[in-house]
Amino acid sequence: MRKTRFIAAAGTAVAAGAIALVLPNAQASAAVTGSASGFATQNGGTTGGAGGTTVRATTGTQIHQALCGRASASTPIVIEVTGTINHGNTTKVSGASCNTAADRIELKDISNVTIVGVGSAVFDQLGIHIRNSSNIIIQNVTVQNVKKSGSPTSNGGDAIGMETDVHNIWVDHTSLIASGGESAGYDGLFDMKDNTKYVTLSYSILRNSGRGGLVGSGDSDLANGPVTFHHNWYENIDSRTPLLRGATAHIYNNYYHSLNESGINPRAGGKARVDNNYFQDSKDVLGTFYTDLPGYWQVSGNIFDNVTWTAPGEDNNPAGPNPVSNTSVSIPYAYTLDNASCVPAVVKATAGANTGLKSSTGTCATTTSSPSPTTSSSPSTSPSTPPSPSTSPTQPSGTNLSLASGAGADGSSKASGTSYGNVKDASLSTYWSPSGTTGDISIKWGSATTVSRINLREVTSGVIGSYQVVNGATGAVLASGSGAGVISFAATSTTKITFRITAASGTPKVAEFETYAS
Repeated sequence: MRKTRFIAAAGTAVAAGAIALVLPNAQASAAVTGSASGFATQNGGTTGGAGGTTVRATTGTQIHQALCGRASASTPIVIEVTGTINHGNTTKVSGASCNTAADRIELKDISNVTIVGVGSAVFDQLGIHIRNSSNIIIQNVTVQNVKKSGSPTSNGGDAIGMETDVHNIWVDHTSLIASGGESAGYDGLFDMKDNTKYVTLSYSILRNSGRGGLVGSGDSDLANGPVTFHHNWYENIDSRTPLLRGATAHIYNNYYHSLNESGINPRAGGKARVDNNYFQDSKDVLGTFYTDLPGYWQVSGNIFDNVTWTAPGEDNNPAGPNPVSNTSVSIPYAYTLDNASCVPAVVKATAGANTGLKSSTGTCATTTSSPSPTTSSSPSTSPSTPPSPSTSPTQPSGTNLSLASGAGADGSSKASGTSYGNVKDASLSTYWSPSGTTGDISIKWGSATTVSRINLREVTSGVIGSYQVVNGATGAVLASGSGAGVISFAATSTTKITFRITAASGTPKVAEFETYAS
């Protein structure tokens, strides 16, 4: 029977076999749910660390220790991650079976590895870098706010970046999130370059970025792909969903909302097969843009809902307003298409981390949530998971700390006509909305303040779906659940409390974000 282990917390040099603390068999937990799809199934398939030892990590250093503690760089391993991984808990670890770094999660010169989130697993301002590696699975994690400029920096600003002889990668049910474009210090959310092949990105959210991702770093970097993108949710992205330089991509059943400048951009001979996607409130969602090196597309079954198109020009060849195929792309694997009309609902129910690893049945329906992996109750080395929040419609008593002198508000984005400050003005007639259906709203103070209860008051109740309450000073998740109202959690001393909306049935309108000590 497979056993789960925790990684030793101390030390930066690890010999093979140094992973410690075997848990009782009853504490062993589920690893990856499902199996690879798309082009990741080709070229021998993608199985990650299947069949190997399973370990639990709560820091980036422990992830690196797990890699370095293997018998060899190809020994299969499943690393279950819980908690917040950041610069403060990620160091370089040395060993014969690894090649790590201090400012990123480094998957370099290795193979046969699975990284899967258990509960809430957030890589905060810390990117995942895959180089000269193969047979890697990443599932059920959030990677957010990775920067290439400013402080701190990581992974060239890519949430997940692959380069230099990489093949057979499956990234599934992840949330890849930025808070702006290149001018704000961010780069791509999902980048592939320098001979990266047989990759699938599925059931993932890519949000609030200037650049969704690329395949090929320049017009001479043409030896990448093929790649599959399916059942992903792109929202508030300026361009590159993806940019394909010379590569072939199969792009089906994705939901694109608020593509601000351009979308799928095959160029320099790149080819995209674009099947049964739903494009909404966007501009130039398909075509060759910003170059005179043409790309090609095969289109069928897509819905274009409130999509605008620019006129063709020397460096601008949009596929619309009535896209027709100009090539054909053969697909070597089996797949089932949802009808494009139901793609928004299916993708919203399945995409991203912490959605129960649900997937489409291919009939405009979804599977039930997978069981959550068990968190061990072993003592000091055991990771903690956010407690289930206590929710109540009853108005809390005591002082609303959001109205205290010096309290402020900020967030990840705001819709036109709304303001962060509206959530702390004691008025139910003003409100904040994110620029899409998800986003962060925070209350902050100039000095440490103890909070154990919040009250989120919606203008229209029932719009907010799943959420996280986050200690904005540390990134720790204090509570998670669904709906708004009164939410209680362990008393926390902090300078910032964030309410993170991860799913909603429409555009949330938060009238007041109240905070209380008890």
